[in-house]
Order: sequence, then structure tokens, then C-alpha cells
Amino acid sequence: MIERDLTVSNRLGLHARATAKLVQLLSAYRCNATLIAKGREINAKSIMGVMLLAAGQGTQVKLRVEGDDEGDAAQAVAALFDRRFDEDA
Repeated sequence: MIERDLTVSNRLGLHARATAKLVQLLSAYRCNATLIAKGREINAKSIMGVMLLAAGQGTQVKLRVEGDDEGDAAQAVAALFDRRFDEDA
């Protein structure tokens, strides 16, 4: 199991488009993925779950991945967060 602390840094937070990118990215991996924020723990491969976090800019989230390809998944998600979901210039 790998856990990473991430910060939602894109201006609009985890809105529909950013959430779709995250879920689509994670769907390519076999491992289980969980996001933890605001006292909630959700399946990071669920669009509705991620949307319900209502994670705006500056929100701290913990990513937990567990499974065969957990290292690759954690690295890919961290890169997506670092790139601000490819939204901000």
C-alpha cells in the first residue's frame, strides 16, 4: 500500500472535468484507489464519489493505492495533481 498527500492546486478544484481526468487515469490501473479528504474516504475510481468530496483549490487529500501496479498509479496521479489537471496556464 502506498499513501501520498496531495494538494488540489488547480483554480476550479475537483470539478467535473478534473474528476473525469482523474477517474479515467485510474481506470487504466488494476490497483484499488482511495481518496481521503474532509473526513471522507471514497473510491477514487468513482466519478460520483470524487465529485462528492467537493474538494476546492487548496484542499489537502490523501491518495491511497493498493495492488499490483500501485507504484505506477500513485506516480501518475501525483503527476496529474502537479500539472493542475492540465487546466491552469
